[in-house]
Amino acid sequence: MLKIKNIHTYYGNIHALKGIDLEVNEGEVISLIGANGAGKSTTLMTTCGIVPAKKGSIEFKGQDITHMPSDEIVKLGICQVPEGRRIFPYLTVAENLDMGAFLRNDTNEIKKDIDYVYSLFPILAERRNQAGGTLSGGEQQMLAISRALMARPKLLLLDEPSLGLAPIIVKQIFRIIKKINEDQSTTIFIVEQNANLALKAANRGYVMENGTITLTDTGANLMANEDVKKAYLGI
Repeated sequence: MLKIKNIHTYYGNIHALKGIDLEVNEGEVISLIGANGAGKSTTLMTTCGIVPAKKGSIEFKGQDITHMPSDEIVKLGICQVPEGRRIFPYLTVAENLDMGAFLRNDTNEIKKDIDYVYSLFPILAERRNQAGGTLSGGEQQMLAISRALMARPKLLLLDEPSLGLAPIIVKQIFRIIKKINEDQSTTIFIVEQNANLALKAANRGYVMENGTITLTDTGANLMANEDVKKAYLGI
């Protein structure tokens, strides 16, 4: 579904991504793990067209999207839940969900999707008329994921979904991520510092260090890898 080939990305003179190669197949859950500053978020931002690649190519379902504007990439079916959630704080929960469906006009299907996200996160249904900025961090993460789902993405990009959340909420979020993959057949690409949860959820994983991909394998094999255990799993 997604093929990243020899991508180089810069921030000014800083060489953030140094020729990475990565693939995401349809229906998979893929995790990209690595230390803070390794280039994980930049990988998602480059995929979405927010930070342009200087070299290399990105294909989505066989179409070259390397230099495509980010709004056109969304129309193709790629949606990102950004690090830090970035919901609209002064809009209600319901209005945030409406913004997620901004590019759609299939009213009946939109209603079905609203019902679906409320079934995933019942607390959002309870707080539908509450301003997004008054929600807890966990509830805002639920809203950010739900808003992205309202665009009916074929590929959902999740940037640090566990950031700043209590462990019990993090486990709940990851259970829902797996459920979305199974219920909707949505392909999911997770960037995450919590390597243990990320690899448990993943069919396959990639390890990133200093802007390069250093290792790739199944999630289970990476969890069993001694170097990964020492560096990222605290074992």
